[in-house]
Amino acid sequence: MTTALAKTKSATRRSAGSRGITYHFSSESVSEGHPDKVCDYIADSILDAYLTCDPNARVACEVLCKQDTVVLGGEITAVCELDHDAITRKAIREIGYTQPSLAFHADRVKVLTILTKQSPDIAQGVDHETNSEREQGAGDQGIMFGYATLETPEFMPLPILLAHQLTRGMAEDRKGGNPAWLCPDAKSQVCVLYDGHKPLAVTDVLVSTQHLPDVKQETIASYVRDVLAPRALGRWFREDIRFTVNPTGSFVQGGPSADCGVTGRKIIADTYGGAAHHGGGAFSGKDPSKVDRSAAYFCRYVARQVVKSGLAERAEIQVAYAIGVATPFSVRVDTFGTGDDRAAADFVRKFDFRPAAIIETLGLLRPIYRKTTNYGHFGKPGLTWEG
Repeated sequence: MTTALAKTKSATRRSAGSRGITYHFSSESVSEGHPDKVCDYIADSILDAYLTCDPNARVACEVLCKQDTVVLGGEITAVCELDHDAITRKAIREIGYTQPSLAFHADRVKVLTILTKQSPDIAQGVDHETNSEREQGAGDQGIMFGYATLETPEFMPLPILLAHQLTRGMAEDRKGGNPAWLCPDAKSQVCVLYDGHKPLAVTDVLVSTQHLPDVKQETIASYVRDVLAPRALGRWFREDIRFTVNPTGSFVQGGPSADCGVTGRKIIADTYGGAAHHGGGAFSGKDPSKVDRSAAYFCRYVARQVVKSGLAERAEIQVAYAIGVATPFSVRVDTFGTGDDRAAADFVRKFDFRPAAIIETLGLLRPIYRKTTNYGHFGKPGLTWEG
C-alpha cells in the first residue's frame, strides 16, 4: 500500500510539472513604507547597530508601530549600550515618513522600549562554552526551507521577482521626486500564466500606492501602466496585461498613521511568494544564532547549488532543529520530479548545517541585515547566500 501510494504521488507530481498543464500563480510584494516593513526595517537597523559594536551580540527585537508610537520589545545581550530612540528615528527618516501632516513622523514619534537580556536558559544551550556538546546549538527549535528554480536568472520564482521590482521601482521614483505625489506605503501583486514549470506570460498586475490628496485616479493608473510597469517588468511587459490600480479609489491615509505594523508579518513576501514551503519563522530583528534566519538563508544557498550544479531544475531544502542542539534533526531535498532526488540528496549531505558552520560559511556576524529587509531576502545580488 505504501509503495503504491508513493508511486501515485510521484506520477502525479511529474504530471503536474509537465508541459500541457497550464495554471495561474500570483505573488505579492509590499514597499518599505508598508507598516509591517517599517517595523522590520527598524528591527534590522537595531540588529545591525549591535553587530557593528559586538559581532557576538544576541538580538531578538520585535517592533510595533501605530500612529505616533513605536514599541520595541524583545531580548538583547551585548557588550555595548545603544541609543534605540536615535536608531529608530533614523530608520523611519530613511524610509521617508517626514511629511508634516502625518501622525507617524520620524521626529515626533514616541519610542517605548521593553527590552531585557537573553534568557540564560536559552544562552546555555546556544553558547559553545556552556553547551553540553561544546559547540554552538540552535537558538530555537523549528523547520526552515530554501528554494531555487531555473525559471529566472536569479533562481527565483518569476511572480515574486516581478512584484518586488514593481514596489522597488515605486520607491526609487518616490525618492527621486518623480512623480511628486507618491507616498511611502505601497503594494503590488503579479499573476503569471504557467505551462508546467515554464512561465509563459504576465496576465494581471495589481498596484496599490499611497498618494498625496487631489491626485486623479487616472494619473496614478497612467503612471503604473505607462511608466512603472514597462521598466519593472522588462521583457515580461505586454500591452494586453490587465492592470488594477488603487481599486478602492483612494489611498491617501497609509503607513503606520493608518494601520498597525508588526515585525514578521510579511514572511511570504520575504521569501518565495508562496511558490515554496515556509517553516513559519520570520527573519528581521534576529541575529544569526537564530536558525529561523540563518538556516533559511543557508537552505536557499544549498538549493541554489543543487540547481546550479545541474542536478535539478527546481530544488527545495528542508532542515529541522532542536533548541540547543547543533546537528539538525533532519535535512531533506525535493526536486519536484525535475531531477535526480538520490543524487541531489547525496550532494546536499556534503554541506554542514550546524549553526556555527552556517554562520562562518555565509559570514553572518557582519552588519548586513538592513539591506535584506525590503523587496525580498533572496534573489538580490551581493548577499553571500546568493552566491
